[in-house]
Amino acid sequence: MLSIDHGELLKAMAGDSKNPMLQYILDNPEEFSKNLARVFENGGKALSAYLEPREKGQRGPEGSEHLTTVVKTLSEVGEYWMKDPARAMEAQTRLWQGYMGIWNNTLKRMGGEEEPPIVTPDDADKRFKDPEWTDNNFFDFLKQMYLETANWAEDMVNEAEDIDAHTRMKAEFFVKQITNALSPSNFVLTNPELLRETMSSNAENLVRGMKHLAEDIEEGHGELKIRQTRTQDFEVGGNLATTPGKVIMQNDVCQLIQYEPVTTKVFKRPLLVVPPWINKYYILDLNPQKSFIKWAVEQGHTVFVISWINPDESQAAKSWDHYMQEGILQSIEQIKKTTAQSTINAVGYCVGGTLLAITLAYLEKTGQADRIASATFLTTQVDFEHAGDLLVFVDDEQVTNLEEAMNRRGYLEGGKMAAAFNMLRPNDLIWTYVVNNYLKGKEPFPFDLLYWNSDSTRMTAANQSFYLRNLYLNNMFSKGELEIAGIKVSPTDIKIPVYTLATKEDHIAPARSVLKGASLFSGPVEFVLSGSGHIAGVVNPPEKNKYQYWTAPQILEDLDEWLSAADETTGSWWPHWDKWIKNLNSDVQNARKLGARRTKLLEDAPGSYVKVKA
Repeated sequence: MLSIDHGELLKAMAGDSKNPMLQYILDNPEEFSKNLARVFENGGKALSAYLEPREKGQRGPEGSEHLTTVVKTLSEVGEYWMKDPARAMEAQTRLWQGYMGIWNNTLKRMGGEEEPPIVTPDDADKRFKDPEWTDNNFFDFLKQMYLETANWAEDMVNEAEDIDAHTRMKAEFFVKQITNALSPSNFVLTNPELLRETMSSNAENLVRGMKHLAEDIEEGHGELKIRQTRTQDFEVGGNLATTPGKVIMQNDVCQLIQYEPVTTKVFKRPLLVVPPWINKYYILDLNPQKSFIKWAVEQGHTVFVISWINPDESQAAKSWDHYMQEGILQSIEQIKKTTAQSTINAVGYCVGGTLLAITLAYLEKTGQADRIASATFLTTQVDFEHAGDLLVFVDDEQVTNLEEAMNRRGYLEGGKMAAAFNMLRPNDLIWTYVVNNYLKGKEPFPFDLLYWNSDSTRMTAANQSFYLRNLYLNNMFSKGELEIAGIKVSPTDIKIPVYTLATKEDHIAPARSVLKGASLFSGPVEFVLSGSGHIAGVVNPPEKNKYQYWTAPQILEDLDEWLSAADETTGSWWPHWDKWIKNLNSDVQNARKLGARRTKLLEDAPGSYVKVKA
């Protein structure tokens, strides 16, 4: 048997006469042992927090259907490679050749030769920024072996033939989740930064981390709710959602907020904002520096915002029709009573925009088109043929499984939707925080946007089922086959002026998808493309002078063709939108006082609905 001197091996792998591997040597074994005992103690608390809701029957054995979907999807890819022995052998040979290239490269570096790496991470990949991932032969070897394997696995999916596009999309997604989870950066013994931290603190970092893990599982009522920011630093109505206003209406679906004017004159035509119910409305009123609502008030608009309820089992049967009738239409009626104006401008964001579009079509079909004079759609899809990354979760089998889970509770848990969004960017929104919170044992930085992101909402079973089946799965609205309140509607029914904003890096409502939907409207359309993504591209105050936006004189279905004819302007799209909406009607009147025309003021903004936790 070959005898190995481990000390000499460490020196050789380090490739440095000063032996930097010494920084990974434990200096206080006794303290380390005590802390390991504390780690296991806190681990027991984490396990207890996980098991307790299940022992009490508050949570069932969920997750098997998801595992089944993963196995079935990856099996289809595997079947392609395994049914041809020569093809399978070629794939295995390609992987082993990559491994041998990395091994030979590492041996040369250990021998003192300068050799460039065989495989390198993407420049945007933050996992391997620590110098030891490059300077230390051992960790560089681990990194390259991991990257080679991950790239090979992705190639196996991309090169597999005879599988349909949706299966390929799911397989790419699942492989991405698996490879990201198995990254050496996620484990103490294979991450140089974590290993140094553990050795230097005698595992104190792991004690804190396991304590955080137990707290986060308890906070998630038996599911891990990863903290992405210091939640104690934020309060809705305290330092978030602070624009002054009053709740003037509420029902089983929403509250309606009217904001206090800050100008002596306001535009006669009020402005109603319809946010998504998948997240809370205050993304548009995050803080005074980032608030679209506050800025719109300052431009002279009388702003009303719908704040959707965070539903429980009692709202299980509230469907798309209820959200239209009790949300948008009742809000319009209340605005009419409050302002004496029968026509409004409306803004819809994300799925709130989809609801607004269907409502507009319904109003046109029922002879009520004059209730809304113009519509602004922010990252809104009305055609779902080219919908974004969330399509990976949408097929008949997955929707059926989700409906069964929702029907047991009456709603989709907020954490489920938040987890789905996080999985679209796993390294940024999952594993960065796993490493920071549970392995480094650190608190995340305070960040208002991530607080909002974690402040999840539930979705009623009926409404979410309608959304997924009729729009994402069957794309019925764009086909003119969608029925709402007994009437078939289509985007072509919409004839009023429309302002449609897409964002260039949006992975939820891709610009290509938004553009195709905009091309279906029958009235005049102003299509604008903003820089950045689904949130930052929308919440982009002019004072920051960040990003840019593109405009062009006509709507085309091809995004590249549209961009080739578009003009680029530096900064925020907000002033461009404000000019567009004022050009439609600039009539003004004296500012409207809150409570005018016997309007009941129920409570201060932001209201109580938005403060309900999922």
